[in-house]
This record gives sequence, structure tokens and C-alpha cells, in this order.
Amino acid sequence: MSALRRWFIAGLIVLVPIAGTVLFVRWLIGFSDHALALLPEAYRPESWLGMHIPGLGVVLAVLGICLIGMLVTNFFGKRLMAWFDAILARVPIVRSIYGAIKQLMEAVLGAGGNAFQKVVLVSFPQKGEWTLGFVTGPAKLPWSEAEQQSMLAVFIPTTPNPTSGWLLFVPEKELITLPITVEEGLKMVVSGGMVAPKGQVAESAS
Repeated sequence: MSALRRWFIAGLIVLVPIAGTVLFVRWLIGFSDHALALLPEAYRPESWLGMHIPGLGVVLAVLGICLIGMLVTNFFGKRLMAWFDAILARVPIVRSIYGAIKQLMEAVLGAGGNAFQKVVLVSFPQKGEWTLGFVTGPAKLPWSEAEQQSMLAVFIPTTPNPTSGWLLFVPEKELITLPITVEEGLKMVVSGGMVAPKGQVAESAS
């Protein structure tokens, strides 16, 4: 029975990630194909090609995003986006939602973004207890210049859902920087500490 249980768990470890990936890809393809169905029939790819190609919506969506990105990165596109942002900034509720989402996307994906610079240990929620945190940059608050230089903004994610958490402003001297990548730190958070960094695994094995 112990061997059967071990084989069963080993099989789950192999099959569950594969099944999850397949289901996600199928959902993505189905979602993109359903989105194309919202177009007028004359503009659907089936009308041009005379046949249905699964996943074509994903390809068209990627091309469309790249096209929009190309348009908004030139001089006229930037002026148009500035005009569009100015209009939305006048709408009471929309400006808060749009502004927050845009700032988040620029911080995470922008070329000048500084999201998740390094992984640190933070004494949280009380002294003597430590948790993983991700430095997002200096604490941009209306403090004195000396205080701003010594304080860092640290995001503390929750387990196993790292999309929510706490924002702490901590003196840099009270943080312990870990020699691991942000990806390895996120894996530890999502797995509840069961997935250790590669360097730590190698040390344990030796």
C-alpha cells in the first residue's frame, strides 16, 4: 500500500501540471474564438479563409496588441494617448479605476518600472517572525529627504495567492537581502515554502 500511494502521488505530480496547462490553453483558444464571434460576419476570419482555424483568435489578438503598441509609441500616438488620458481624468469614477490600473501596468511591465527589484526577509507580522517580501523601490512619501533615502517599499504577498498582500515601508537596514531571484521567491510563496530555491536544494543535498 505504501508503494501504491507513492506511485499515485508521483503520477499526480506529473499529470496535474500537464492537465492544468492543457486546460488553460484550451480555455484561451476557446475564449479568443468566442471573442471573434462578436465581430460582424463579414469581418470574421472564417469569411476570408473559408474555414475555421482553432487558436486563430490568439494570433490575431497578439498581432492587434503589437499594432496598438506600435501606434502609441510614436509621436502622434503619444499625443493621442495624452489627450485620451486627459478626457478620462475628468470622469469621476472612471479616472480612479483607469489611473490605478495604468500605473500598475506601467510599474510591472514598463521599461522604466522597478517592480520587484529583489527578495528580502522582513520581520512581520511581529518581531522574531520573518516572511518573504519583494522590494518595489524607495518609499515615495512626504517625509524628509533623509528618511526617504533610508526607507524602502516592500510588498508582502499572501500564500498561495501572491496577487494580494500588504505594503510595508521598512528601513533598509532592517531588511535581509536573500541571494535568490524574484521567480524563486514567488515559487516559495505560491508553494507555501515547499519549493526551495535551487541553491538551497543543492546545499541540502550536499
